Parts: sequence; C-alpha cells; structure tokens
Amino acid sequence: MFDDLRPLSDWLPITKKEVEARGWEELDVILISGDAYVDHPAFGTAVIGRILEDEGLKIAIVPQPNWKDDLRDFKKLGQPKYFFGITSGCMDPMVNHYTAGKRKRSTDAYTPGGKSGFRPDYATNVYSKILKQLYPETPILIGGIEASLRRVTHYDYWEDELFPNILQMSGADMLVYGMGELPLREILRLLKKGVPFNSLKTIPQTAVLLDQEEKIPVNKNWEDLWLNSHEKCLRDKRSFAQNFKHIEQESNKVQARRLLQKTGDYNLVVNPPYPPMSENEIDRSFDLPYTRLPHPKYKKRGSIPAYEMIRFSVNMHRGCFGGCSFCTISAHQGKFIASRSEESILKEVDKVTKMPDFKGYISDLGGPSANMYKMKGKVQSICDRCVAPSCIHPVVCSNLDTSHKPMTELYKKVDAHPEVKKAFVGSGIRYDLLVDSYNKKNDGSLDEYMEQVVTCHVSGRLKVAPEHTSDNTLKVMRKPSFKHFHEFKKKYDAINKKHGLNQPLIPYFISSHPGSQAEDMANLAAETKDMGFKLEQVQDFTPTPMTVATIIYYTGLHPYTLRPIYTAKSPKEKKQQHMFFFWHKKENYQQIRDKLTSIGREDLIEKLIGDKKRHQKQSFIKDKRKSRQNGNKKKFRRRK
Repeated sequence: MFDDLRPLSDWLPITKKEVEARGWEELDVILISGDAYVDHPAFGTAVIGRILEDEGLKIAIVPQPNWKDDLRDFKKLGQPKYFFGITSGCMDPMVNHYTAGKRKRSTDAYTPGGKSGFRPDYATNVYSKILKQLYPETPILIGGIEASLRRVTHYDYWEDELFPNILQMSGADMLVYGMGELPLREILRLLKKGVPFNSLKTIPQTAVLLDQEEKIPVNKNWEDLWLNSHEKCLRDKRSFAQNFKHIEQESNKVQARRLLQKTGDYNLVVNPPYPPMSENEIDRSFDLPYTRLPHPKYKKRGSIPAYEMIRFSVNMHRGCFGGCSFCTISAHQGKFIASRSEESILKEVDKVTKMPDFKGYISDLGGPSANMYKMKGKVQSICDRCVAPSCIHPVVCSNLDTSHKPMTELYKKVDAHPEVKKAFVGSGIRYDLLVDSYNKKNDGSLDEYMEQVVTCHVSGRLKVAPEHTSDNTLKVMRKPSFKHFHEFKKKYDAINKKHGLNQPLIPYFISSHPGSQAEDMANLAAETKDMGFKLEQVQDFTPTPMTVATIIYYTGLHPYTLRPIYTAKSPKEKKQQHMFFFWHKKENYQQIRDKLTSIGREDLIEKLIGDKKRHQKQSFIKDKRKSRQNGNKKKFRRRK
C-alpha cells in the first residue's frame, strides 16, 4: 500500500513542515477534506489538488481536520491568498455515517483503519462555519457530492425536513457542482488576472447567493427559470415536487437555463453547467502526476478500505445515461458520457502495473456503469434539444450509439499488456443494453462484448442490478421489465456453459423503493427463488438529496406527473419488505406467513417456505408449546 522509495514531495503537502520544505511562505489555496488524502484520480480532493498545482498554484490539503478541539488543524497553514476549498469527501457524510434505518455505522471506508469519527455530520457546513469564524474575509468555495446535491432546497432524510440550499446553511461564498474541473480552471484564470472573488457570479456550473436587493447579473446567452421559493416549498409539498422536474432536466441539458430561487432574504443563482468534457479535457484531468497512493502519514494507522477497493482499478469514463430514480450519478456527473482516449487509459494501465504490490490483476476497467464507454448520440443536434433524464428508459433512444466494440477492443489491448494477467470488470454492467429484447440495435458488438467479458473479465461472479421484479416498481425506478433480466441470464449461462465456466450471477435488489408494495416483495422473493438465487446484494431504499425517488418519498407525488405513489415509510413497513429477501432464514418464517396471509397471498407461503401443511403443523406445535409454557408460569406464580 505504501512506497517507501518515493520522496515525500511527490505528494501534495498536508503539514506545515511539508509546506516549508517547498520553500513556500504563503499558500494560494488550502483544501479542507472529510476524507483521508489519497493521491489517486478516484478521490476528488486529489483531482482538485492536482488541477490547482497544474495551474501553477501553491496548494496544500488539510485532510480530516479535528473540529472538536481548539481548531488547530484549521489554523496550522494560515490564510490562503485566493480561497479555502471545502469538500466533505467522496460520499455524503450522512450516507457515510448512517444506515437506511438511521443506525450509526461503526466504520468509515475513507479513513485509515476504517475507523469512524474522523468527520462530522454535515461536514461541509461544519468546516465552512469554522473557517468563516476564523478567517471571515477569506472566500470559501465548496464542492463535492454533498455540496453538489444540496445546491437547492432539498429533503434531508436524517432530520426528516426540507433544508434550504447549502450555501445558505454553510455561509460559503460559492459552490461548484458536478465534476468541477472546468469551472475550477475558469475561476483560477480569472483570479490570476486580478478579478475579485466576489465578482465571479456568471461562471458556468457554479452557484452563488445574492441579497434580494442585488441585481442578478445579466448573461445574454442564458435564459432564466425561477423555481418555487424555499418558503413555498416548506408550505406546499406539491411545489417542492414541481421544482425537481426543472432541476433534473436543466442539469442534463446541453443548453440549460439558469435556475433562480428566492430563499429568505436572498436569491439563489445556479448557473447552467458546462457541456460534457471533451476527450482532451478529461484526459488532461486523468493524466496529472498522481502517485496513486495514500499519503505516507497514514502508514502506521492502517489501510484505507475505499482505496484498497480501487487501488488497481482504471476509470474509463464519466457520466451515466441510465437516469435511475434512486441514483445520484447523473445529478452529479450528468447523463452525457465523457470518455477518455485509449492512449490515456493504456498509459494509466501501464502506471498501475508499476505500482508496489501489483500482482498482475487490474480490479476494474469501468466507470459509473461499466458498459457505456464511448457511447453518445449519433446526431448531436438531437441531443442538444433533448430534455429526457434517461437515454434508455422507457426505451433505448434511437439516436444513441450503443456499440460495445470500442470497449471490446480496449479490453483486448489491456489483456495484451505483458504485465497484466487479468483485468476484471468490477463496475456494474447495464445488462439491459446487452439483450436484443430491450436494445434492439444490435450491430453484432453485443454478443462479442458478452463473450469477451464472460470469458476474460469476470472475477468469479458477475454483479448486475435488476433492482426489482415488479414492472410497476421498475417503471418508477426507470428500469426495464424483469423479463429482460431472464433473457440476460439465459444468455450469460449459455456462454458460461459453452466455455466450461462456473461464474454465478449476483443480482442487486432494493426494498421499500417508492412504488413497491409488500406483495411486490413477496413476488420478488418467489421469482428469484425459482431462478435459483439466495439474495446477497440487497439494500433498503435510502432517500438521498436530488433523486426522483427521494422526492416521491417526501411528497408522496411523482415530480413529473404529480400523481400519488405509495412508499413504505414506517420502520414496520420497511422491515416487512426487507425480510422477503431472506425467506430462507427460519426466524422469518412466521412473519412471512403472517404477512402473506394478511394480504391474501397464501399461495406464496408454500413457494417461499416449503410445504404449507408441514409449516401449519409446526406452527400448531409451537403455539401449543407456548401455551403450555404460559400455563406453567401461571401455576408457578400461584404457588409463590
């Protein structure tokens, strides 16, 4: 995990001593991060730090500062020339800290040794308020997943209430949303020219908060769209739901409108995003001089679990056009795919093979969805007019090029590297793009890709995400009918059989998703049992900011139709749905039997937990034994 031969100066500085060793008396930018510092392109703080360095700035990182003591971590590097940059880390801290049932987690994958307690809840707010207290005149720029997905009025599951935008909550001066390379470079270009930070109000993909008396800057290239005010959203859930449709559509348009929202005494201004990064732009980001290793400071504290998962992985692209209702990827990275060049990817593969402890195995050649590399619209002008949040739901767009050939060719080139024994595809694969029944534009590349992946790139088991079996629930999820998963499994099993391989499919499923009833979960359990699955990769739905499913969870309405949709919300309802994943556990038999009886689906009792009469007999014996025990207790009390 650590390389003792590399000089400390190969990493960006994180201590006063490291800053002084570079001969710097003043820093241009100081980054505050909720994650430990791992100098790898999969960690946002490293990417931003390397961009700042690439722009010629003196930069240092304060990873996981202590916010409970005398705040020495926030003071140790002094005051930067341009601004403080804040990110809470690669995950929203609340998702990082709590389960779907709001139980506190005991580990943190982004901390050495996996230890929890090294970042606060709502970390962006906490860090920003501390810095504003210590250095009130120094601008604060926030970014990362937490800031990005909380950029407007949003529902917070953990407090069960609507929060205003994160600029208002944190006191920060500007927010960069999404993948921040392009807006950051523009900010730096203007600051280096001498433009004051507080004048930077029309940079794409940023948000600022203005006093209501202040005139909103004019940009003749942008149209404006006023959202329902924060106060109106507080009064009326329907108004909050209406907002989301506009937010999602404008986040995924090539020519988006500027979003404006009144909130208290302020106007929130969310500038339109940049177009998707070009190949040269994304290559420039990935080709920066990362060590791909954690900072040596952590050597005695243990490995960083999130790093261990991706240390030998290579990310080929960004973005996802799936538009799943429960997923935040498109809200943060956008629906348009930004792909790296083959040259850049192969250069990184070569770098991975030279890492300490590399044994010849690349853990993942992928992206948010593994099989979307190089996919884009055939006619760009059609994409320019599109407002759909998904390119493959309810059908695969006729303008989308779904050829898998570029991926297949790239996989073969990676396999040909003399130091690579095997390169796995560990990211999730969109199985619906690989079956003719759903993706009707098979140019011959789908079967070739499947053959290549199954025979050369599966690490024992292949993970895919059908998410549910109910067509009604899947429609709310923006996922295809489960019948297409049956076809995929048939195709996958045939290739395994042809090559004498035993590589099970591991499907992912979600319980308590909006639209899912207890009966849907019972059917899910029965159908997957018939297919030979004992489900492992399962989770209960967690509402996170900036998703369709979260809007439905809070308002009870679908934001696009404003029609009611049922959602399991109480702990009892959620537990009853989740238990159907584990029909094979004896401790669940009675609850499953009772629930199926109450919803009139006794026919599923036998399917799920075996012979109905045998279990009725067992239940009778159990009740009789319990009755006898109760009787003995009464006799004992009478004797006393």
